[in-house]
Amino acid sequence: MRRKDREMNEDFAFSVLDKAPFVTLSMVNEDKPYSVPVSIARDNDILYFHCALEGTKIDILNKNNNVTLTAVSKCKPRPIDFTLEYESAVVNGKAFSVTDEKEKIYALKLICEKYALSNMDNFENAINRSLHRTNIIKIEIDDIYGKRKKYGSDGKELKYCKEK
Repeated sequence: MRRKDREMNEDFAFSVLDKAPFVTLSMVNEDKPYSVPVSIARDNDILYFHCALEGTKIDILNKNNNVTLTAVSKCKPRPIDFTLEYESAVVNGKAFSVTDEKEKIYALKLICEKYALSNMDNFENAINRSLHRTNIIKIEIDDIYGKRKKYGSDGKELKYCKEK
């Protein structure tokens, strides 16, 4: 990372991923980039998202399962400095379709607990209705990076360094 003074540790990067309402999933479609927003849930070093059983994303992942995910939060413009405060995380990993029914249900429960906690009473009914037409993608993390740009109350940029 070029700006070591903004680099944050792995725990910080995971916290950005956990609180982000969505991440951008990037893949390579032959010789062109392809990116889509997805809603993820995490179990340690595994990320999950749900999607359709077919489509461009699945076609690409079947050919090349190397992915990058980017999450950004706490964005705040600083017009006076022509910049932006932010927190970010970047993940590189490999994506796989989940075929085991128990793991699919587990992943969907994680996703629903993150995004639909108030509706968990209807989780079993939703599983019974739509599990057969729901695809779960699991991403095994190869590496993760965190970065932050933040200003103090005095208007000066706060500097950080990733703990070794």
